[in-house]
Amino acid sequence: MPATTKGIDCAAPLTADKAKAIAAAGYKFAVRYLVPERLAWKRLTRAEAEVITAAGMRVVSVFETTANRPAGGAVAGLEDGAEAYKEAQLIGQPIGSAIYFAVDFDATAKDYPAIEAYLRAAATKIPGYEMGVYAEYDVIEEMAKRGAAKHFWQTYAWSAGKKSARANIYQYKNGQTLAGHSVDLNESYGGEGWWDTRPQVVEKPVGKPAANPPEIPEWKRQDHDELLAAGLLTSDHTASLDDPVPQWMLFALLNRLRKGDTAPPAPQRRQRRSQRDKRCSSCRG
Repeated sequence: MPATTKGIDCAAPLTADKAKAIAAAGYKFAVRYLVPERLAWKRLTRAEAEVITAAGMRVVSVFETTANRPAGGAVAGLEDGAEAYKEAQLIGQPIGSAIYFAVDFDATAKDYPAIEAYLRAAATKIPGYEMGVYAEYDVIEEMAKRGAAKHFWQTYAWSAGKKSARANIYQYKNGQTLAGHSVDLNESYGGEGWWDTRPQVVEKPVGKPAANPPEIPEWKRQDHDELLAAGLLTSDHTASLDDPVPQWMLFALLNRLRKGDTAPPAPQRRQRRSQRDKRCSSCRG
């Protein structure tokens, strides 16, 4: 059995004192509304998210304007997804966390296609965030089967006493008062998609310490020194005997071996520079 975590959801924003009192009562997360400014009475702000974090709780974001909004299908989903994304960015909700979209009515099978279209359309407007859905048992089961969401928050309402094994969060009692605040009670089992306002720690890959260069075998050194002494090398190539040899050096060596020439070739570039310098000297006369 996964560990159970206690949490609350509420419409009215939490003050610092209430958040501390709720956390002190053993609650570890608060579900709050990620909605536009026109719904300011229940809107989650950055300041409130910081209050919740400071109290020691995590935040779960839910988007809901009206209870049966998902019945509007893809058109409604595109609008709501765009608004949810704007709010999430505004309050600094970390990428990778979840945004739940509420199906807050007693949906039936005839509503499922519109709900699925709503969720899929909303998902296209929240890049980087994960799709969650709040709903009763049958909708949770159906949307999970259709792959329309990744996180599931089930309400006991309209669920006929059934509880989905897919639920990450379960709302089991509504209309309670806690620390003088009206709340619903929840429990969660992992995969909630919650977040907080603490700075995100990005683990940088730890680079391997530079290894000591491998020791050059004695036979390589000996061959190199003998060829150098015999004049068969065109330069002192001792920086690393494992480095690739330039193609021009191989051609020069092969050509000298073909001719039986063991003397190092004259540095042509230096000769040209010397001749040019002589010409310039005669010009300066």
